[in-house]
Amino acid sequence: MDLKSGYPYWAVKNGLMYAFPQLDADLDCDVVVVGAGITGALIADELAGHGHEVVVLDRRDVGWGSTSASTALLQYEIDTHATDLAARYDEASALLAYRSCLHAIGRIGALAEAVGDVDFAHCQSLYYASNRADQSRLADEFAWRKKHRFPVQWFGRAALGDEYGLTAPAAILSKVAARVDPYRLASRLLRRLQRRGARVFDRTNVASITATARSVRLTTERGLSVKARHVVMANGYEAQHWLRQRVAQNRSSYAYISDPVERDEMGWLRNTLLWESARPYLYLRSTGDGRLLVGGEDDDRDMPARRDRMVDRKAAILQRQVARLLPHLRARPAFAWAGTFAETTDGLPLFGRHPQYGPRVLFALAYGGNGITYSMLGAGLLRAQIERRPHPLSKLFSFARLG
Repeated sequence: MDLKSGYPYWAVKNGLMYAFPQLDADLDCDVVVVGAGITGALIADELAGHGHEVVVLDRRDVGWGSTSASTALLQYEIDTHATDLAARYDEASALLAYRSCLHAIGRIGALAEAVGDVDFAHCQSLYYASNRADQSRLADEFAWRKKHRFPVQWFGRAALGDEYGLTAPAAILSKVAARVDPYRLASRLLRRLQRRGARVFDRTNVASITATARSVRLTTERGLSVKARHVVMANGYEAQHWLRQRVAQNRSSYAYISDPVERDEMGWLRNTLLWESARPYLYLRSTGDGRLLVGGEDDDRDMPARRDRMVDRKAAILQRQVARLLPHLRARPAFAWAGTFAETTDGLPLFGRHPQYGPRVLFALAYGGNGITYSMLGAGLLRAQIERRPHPLSKLFSFARLG
């Protein structure tokens, strides 16, 4: 599956950081994690850190799939408003989802600090109403978060103009958000795991899965076998290949990154993510080397050839949107790219067992704009399921809610 187009910045910036071997012999282990992107890396780290013998497999080089195209906005704010989640499910479910994501930001920060050198930084998130019609929805969302003591502040039109130079009806400022280099974090996590004894193999494509009540056997394209007590399918958008049920809609999303921007010109964007209420939404965030990353312009077509042709055109549209929003900011595209993006109908991820397989095969589908945050939560959830322990998010993030 062709997951990206153009020149994703993380791949250009970092190159191929580490070389991992290709599987060349049959293996037995406790848990196989299929997928060596940021989701697989976080799950493998969680499992290995708690005594599980882990093998990681990926059909590409490590981190070279969707992770290298991720824009890595780390937020507790879900693409679906908490008020909408509460209406769809109940107040407790919405609160659980949002509080869990809030907690996950801190956990990612602690992990990034332990791994080191992954361009992680804490910041704020400014979520503005794209038009007057959205202002009342944002006001309701702010009231809900304030009631539940989330760290938020309301900005009306005048205050938003004075403080941020933005012309918009209103905005919610959230005090908790972060940024990271996702490819660097995944690569360094897996390298650390390898040094600690976990086995990581790339350029190893799984051709079949055979699950029984006691074990799972994976067979590769080269006819090699890996037998394990459990398998975690953490191979992102390609996981749909292993499921008969359609669980999410694949789309294409676009992004570009600028050359380094002068510190004074970048201003408050140095430590504040910016995104809007329109869907699909425009978003902006800085990098540790002083560049501006801009994303959005999602469309419903996930056709690689078309996506390839659209990269430069979409980058130009995004640049014009930034120029209208922040006229003082000169942020022309230096590198532009696109990637496959998927989202569920409710904006929540899918973690755990699927009825198509037995209890030994688990899926990690961190779909939506909160992929890395969800993956951090999913790592603990899946470990709990493997260890036969309850977890508060097991029901909310399960396939059962799809009906």
